[in-house]
Amino acid sequence: MADELLDSALLRSGLKINHLRLILAIEDYRRISTAADSLGISQPAASRMLAEIEAIMKAPICERVARGVELTRYGEALARRARTIFLELREAAREINELKTGSGGSVSLGSVTGPALNLAVPAIRQVSTAYPGIEINVQIDNSNVLTRELLAARHDFVVGRIPDDLNPRLFNMVEIGFEEACLIVREGHPLLEKPIANADDLPGYEWVFQPPGTLLRRAVEDSFVSAGVRLPATVINTSSIILTLSIVRNTNAIAPVALDVANFVAGNGTPAGDIRVLPTQIPIRIKPYGLITAEGRALPPSAKLLYDLILKQSRA
Repeated sequence: MADELLDSALLRSGLKINHLRLILAIEDYRRISTAADSLGISQPAASRMLAEIEAIMKAPICERVARGVELTRYGEALARRARTIFLELREAAREINELKTGSGGSVSLGSVTGPALNLAVPAIRQVSTAYPGIEINVQIDNSNVLTRELLAARHDFVVGRIPDDLNPRLFNMVEIGFEEACLIVREGHPLLEKPIANADDLPGYEWVFQPPGTLLRRAVEDSFVSAGVRLPATVINTSSIILTLSIVRNTNAIAPVALDVANFVAGNGTPAGDIRVLPTQIPIRIKPYGLITAEGRALPPSAKLLYDLILKQSRA
């Protein structure tokens, strides 16, 4: 019933692209204020747009719940079609650009840092060598950001994890590996004087974390709680690995990172080589990562090629 109402209304409605963007932002963030911020508009403007959408559709699009808002079945139907519209627009732009330039296609990939180093880079090298005209766009970020970019049709696929606050039915995921995490400090850090740092020593230092709610951040916090240790009081939040390494290298701060990242920066001969892995009693457990695609969305040939090479690389 919801889809039938939507189909009929869309044929004669005055819905605009910005209306559809707002619906997708509300679905992603579940708060009108946060959705408005993500679109660069004020909350009153977002509320007016929402009222316009409901007037056009003649149906309630979202409803208030204890922790924000949720889309109604009509809103979910509209969001589902909106994602398809944005995907088709992006694919049309891609196809036209490829026809104009005669290029070998393009791929947009999102990846968390560790798998980007040990899986994506070798696969990208193979694709670039075999198809010199191909254009590959890579975003390195945390899974919370990347999966939302995937839903917004800004990526073909993602190497990462599905966040707990997103509906897993929106995705298809093939698990391809486990990512080890560790703590890093600067060369000469006081805690390196011990063979293994005690759990009780860790909260006394400044920490550099990924933003709240990210999987690595939560894994570390869970480890602290399991060990009966208080959480660090002084925290710097950033998703930038470059900024993280800079802070760690120049202060006594501690930061959790993927072990592949730590090994890379500790042994690459650059100034970041002043970074060391901190042996500690606290294990950091992160759930497996995988190749993630959006449900119901087929990969274009160039993206499927890179996807298959990363999958093959993971199983080698």
